[in-house]
Amino acid sequence: MGRMLNALSDRTLELGPARNVEREGNWRVATDEDYVTWLVLDRPDMSVNTIDRSVMEELAVHVDRIIAQRPSAVVIRSAKPSGFAAGADIKQFVGISREEVEAGLREAHAVLDRLASLETKTIAILHGHCLGGGLEIALACDRRIAISDASLGFPEVMLGLHPGLGGTYRATTIADPVKAMTMMLTGRSMRAKKAKAIGLVDAVVEERHVRAAVQAALYNELRLKAGSISSQAFGFRPARAFAAGQMRKKTAEKAPKEHYPAPYRLIDLWEKHGGDAKAMQAAELTSFAELIETETAQNLVRVFFLREAMRALKDGASDIRRVHVVGAGAMGGEIAAWAAAQGFDVTLGDVAEKPVGKAMGAATEMLERALRDPLKVRDALDRLTPDLRGYGIRHADLVIEAVPEKIALKRKIYAEIEPQLKEGALLATNTSALPLPDLAEGLADPSRFVGLHFFNPVSRMQLIEIVSHEAIAPETARRAIAFAVELSRLPAPVMSAAGFLVNRALTPYMAEALIMVDEGIPKERIDARAEAFGMPMGPIELTDQVGLDIALDVATSLRADLDTEFPETPDWLKKMVEEGKLGRKTGAGLYEYDKDGKSKKRKLDALPDTAKDDPDLLDRMILPMLNAVVACLREGVIAREDIADGAMIFGTGFAPFRGGPIHYARTRGIDDIVAKLSALEEKHGARFRPDAGWERLKG
Repeated sequence: MGRMLNALSDRTLELGPARNVEREGNWRVATDEDYVTWLVLDRPDMSVNTIDRSVMEELAVHVDRIIAQRPSAVVIRSAKPSGFAAGADIKQFVGISREEVEAGLREAHAVLDRLASLETKTIAILHGHCLGGGLEIALACDRRIAISDASLGFPEVMLGLHPGLGGTYRATTIADPVKAMTMMLTGRSMRAKKAKAIGLVDAVVEERHVRAAVQAALYNELRLKAGSISSQAFGFRPARAFAAGQMRKKTAEKAPKEHYPAPYRLIDLWEKHGGDAKAMQAAELTSFAELIETETAQNLVRVFFLREAMRALKDGASDIRRVHVVGAGAMGGEIAAWAAAQGFDVTLGDVAEKPVGKAMGAATEMLERALRDPLKVRDALDRLTPDLRGYGIRHADLVIEAVPEKIALKRKIYAEIEPQLKEGALLATNTSALPLPDLAEGLADPSRFVGLHFFNPVSRMQLIEIVSHEAIAPETARRAIAFAVELSRLPAPVMSAAGFLVNRALTPYMAEALIMVDEGIPKERIDARAEAFGMPMGPIELTDQVGLDIALDVATSLRADLDTEFPETPDWLKKMVEEGKLGRKTGAGLYEYDKDGKSKKRKLDALPDTAKDDPDLLDRMILPMLNAVVACLREGVIAREDIADGAMIFGTGFAPFRGGPIHYARTRGIDDIVAKLSALEEKHGARFRPDAGWERLKG
C-alpha cells in the first residue's frame, strides 16, 4: 500500500519529459518541445534526496552540457514525493580534516557559481522539504517557484554550523536580509507563502499549475517582488552593525556563545561582509570548515546520528491504523490529538463527559500551534472522535490507557477493556513509573501488553519509552517501536524497572538540587549553574514545572524500589505539597509565578555577597544523573549506550552539544568521573557511590 501511494504521489509531480527517461547517476535529464531542459534530482534507492559530492559533481557535468547546448531555459526539481532535498548528506563531513572540507566546499561553490552565471534562464521548482544544501542550489537559480506545500529552511545551526554552499550571502541578497538571517539563526523552516512574502521565492502555485508557471518564468511574466528599502539600507555596514547587535542579544537568550559558536559566526559574517558577496563567500567557506572541527559541531552531528539510530529501530510497519485512548486528562488528550495529527483514526474515551470536552478544546489549540495549517488541523480533528461509551475499543488496533497512576484503577480498566479487544490488538499503558508486571496481573494475554511512556507536552517532546516486561511477545515490542516512529517520535526500548530510564536518571538531579536548597544555596544559583552547563531548565524550576506532588511521588517510589541510596526529601517540601503549593500549576511552589506562568526569579547579581555557594555544585547535580544511566546500562534496563544518550537528550534535554551523558562521561574521562563521585561520596554520603557499571565502560 505504501509503495502504491508513493507511486501515486510521484505521478502527480510535473517532471516534464524527464519522467520517461532513465536516470543518469542521480539525475534524470530531458528537453521538451520548447527546448526547456528538465534537470530532475532523483537519487537511487533513497526516498529523500540529499546533497553530496556525487550530486554536485554530476551537476557540474550537466552545467557544462547546458552551456554547450544553450536551451531556452532549465528547470531544476526533484522526483521525490517527499520534497526537493533534505539538505547535505551529513555523513560526508564525518572523519575528514578541515582542509578536506574546505576543498570540497570550494569545488561545490564553483559549480553553483557557474549555475548562477548561466546565460540560460534557470528555474527551481520546490515542493515538500527544501532544506540546507537543497535550498542553496535553488538560490543559485534565477527563479524559484514553490508548490504550496513547500517548506524551506536552513537547519545547519542545529548541527553547530551555518550554511556552507553560498546560502549566507545568496539568501541575504535575494530575500529580506533580516528575515533571511533569522531563518539561518533559528534553523526554523518557513512555509511557501511566507517565503514568497520575504522574497525567498518568486511565486507559489499548486502542482497542477507548474507547467504554466514555468512558461510564465520563461517569458518573464512572473510578478517579481521589488527590493525592499530595508534590503538597500542593509547594504551599508552601520545599518548591519545595529541589526547584528540585536541579533546577538536575541541569540544569547537561547544559545550561549561558548557552547554554540555558529550563530555568532554567521552574524559576524553578515555584519562584516554583507555588502560584498565575494568577500562573504570566502569568509563563509573558511568559517564553515573551522566550525565543522569544533566539539559543538561534532557532538551535534552525533546527536543527528543518534536520532537516525533511534528511528532505525523500526523494523517493518506497526499495522496500527485505529487507536483508542482511555483517559481524557492532559496526557491522554494530547496523545490522542497527536496520533490524529499523524494520520491515525483516534477515539478518545473517559468516564465523564467534561474531561472529553475539555480535551477536544485543548486538542484544537495544540494542533493549531503544532501544524500551523488550518486544513491539516481540520483533517486531524476529523480523525479524532469523542467516545464516551468506548465503542472504539473493539475496532482499535491499539488501546492506550492514560489514567492516574493507581494500580487498582488501571487493573480495573484492563479487566473491562481486554475482553473487547479484537484479535491482534495491542494494549498499552502510559505509566511513567508503575511496574508493568504488577499492572499485567490478571490479564488473560499479557504478551500483547506494553508500556508507551510519552513525555509532556506530547506535541514537543520527541521521546517515547517503549517499556517491555518478561511476558511481552517480541512482536508486541516490535509493533510498539514501529508505532512510535510512525507517530514521528523517537523510541527508546527499556525494561520495566523503577523509573524506567529517564525518570530514574532525572530524579536524582532534581533531588540533589532540593538538598542544596536545604543547605542554604540560593535556588537561582542552582538553576543558573545547570543552565550554564546546557540543561534547558534548572532542576528547581523543573521540579515546579513537573509539580511538587508528582516529583515527591516519583522520588518516594524510587527510594522504596531501588537498591541504591537515594536522597531524602526535605520535610519543608512535603509541607508545601500538603499546603497545595505544587509549583507552576498552582501559581506558587519553589518559585512564585505570574499570571502568565513565568517564574519570578531573582537575578544572580541581586543575590547577597554572602549567599552560599559550593564549588561542587554542578557535579553534585550532573554526576548522579550519569551514575543512574550507567546503572541502567549495567542492569539491562536499556541495552545500548547510544540509545541511552539519545533518550536522555530527547527526553530530558540533556545538553545536546555535549553529545549525551555517556558521551560526556567518556569525553571528560571515566576515571575522572569515578574519582569525583568517590570524593563526593566521602563528603556527602553513599548516594554518590560510583555504580559498578563504570568499570565496564573503561574497557
